[in-house]
Amino acid sequence: MLGDDAELTAAVLAAQRGDEAAFRTVYREVQPRLLGYIRTLVGEADAEDVASESWLQIARDLGRFDGDADRFRGWAARIARNRSLDHIRMRGRRPAVGGDESELSVRPGDSDTAGEAIEALATGETLALIARLPQDQAEAVVLRVVVGLDAKSAAATLGKRPGAVRTAAHRGLKKLAELLGGREADGADGRGGTTGGGTGIADAGEGPGPAGSVGGTGPGG
Repeated sequence: MLGDDAELTAAVLAAQRGDEAAFRTVYREVQPRLLGYIRTLVGEADAEDVASESWLQIARDLGRFDGDADRFRGWAARIARNRSLDHIRMRGRRPAVGGDESELSVRPGDSDTAGEAIEALATGETLALIARLPQDQAEAVVLRVVVGLDAKSAAATLGKRPGAVRTAAHRGLKKLAELLGGREADGADGRGGTTGGGTGIADAGEGPGPAGSVGGTGPGG
């Protein structure tokens, strides 16, 4: 994994010039967290397929992208979200959240909220708790904490104001901390904290608004 956003920015620029090794570097850096976000939208079973579709569009439209590493993450997240919502509409269903903790290492954003919840987001088990949040809170948490977007980039991805995303992330992380605390208490009482009847993120709360437009959608094929 790259440790410096400047390196990712350089890799994106090189990939735009046709450097295949640079594109592989971009993929290795961005894919794990992007896949985690896609999982929260379409579920475990379909996440890899949707991620592949997303990367095909990223590769096709890369020449039209303009920006640094943070803007690239936001741009890639918008593409992934649109492909996920297309997939959901096509299937006519919204699967439950699944997760693989090995692919969800945390990259904290500029978070001002529940630290214990942020740390716990590195586990796939916690994605099941995220599924119990209202959708706006769940997406805000995943985009800011897992994908690592700042509030402005996350807002652009979701088609909302940065302040609304910050508020949703704050409330979501606070609720996650409460859920995690409840699980610990259940475990201490010998009841074994289970996530219970959590539903998929797309089933929680209000449905998604119109998907944010993806800059430079290329031709099909």
